[in-house]
Amino acid sequence: MRNYVCLSSSGKARTRPMPEPSALIAAFLARRTALLHYFVKRVGEAEAEDLVQEIYVRIAGLPDQEIHSPGGYLYRLGNNIMLDRLRQSQARAARDHAWRDSHHTLTDAGEDVSDSVPADEVLIARDQVRQMHKALAELPEPVQRSFRMHKLEGLSHSEVAERMGVSRSLIEKHMMRALKHLMTKVGR
Repeated sequence: MRNYVCLSSSGKARTRPMPEPSALIAAFLARRTALLHYFVKRVGEAEAEDLVQEIYVRIAGLPDQEIHSPGGYLYRLGNNIMLDRLRQSQARAARDHAWRDSHHTLTDAGEDVSDSVPADEVLIARDQVRQMHKALAELPEPVQRSFRMHKLEGLSHSEVAERMGVSRSLIEKHMMRALKHLMTKVGR
């Protein structure tokens, strides 16, 4: 049995016996290099390192049990982890592809363009609309009404004048007043 050094709460070094590793961990330690080579050929070096590390983490958490073929168990566990990661990667790619298809279009020049508006622009636009509503509420009702009919409903000045029963020039004055007020209050 090997010993290791640990520090006590008083800071003094003490030698303690190192517990014997389980048979599975001992098999892992004996085959770590072989496992690494096996998985490097399948997934590349960086991914193989992570995979072998995950094999160790999983077996270290297992209760001590007798496994008839620890080497076979380790390779099977590694292959299962590799397949799980592959499935997760494929599911992630499918999800990303579906999102991209629903939110992006390709231009004639081959550029990938997003159809969604960035969140910061949405917040800015909402704030501007709130400011516009507040500024419009400060105006007299006929000015507000003529502005809404022209700008929001898309009616011409003549159509607004006809519906409100006033002259076209009065609607134009209402619009000028509303726009001037909005420019002062909102800046647009």
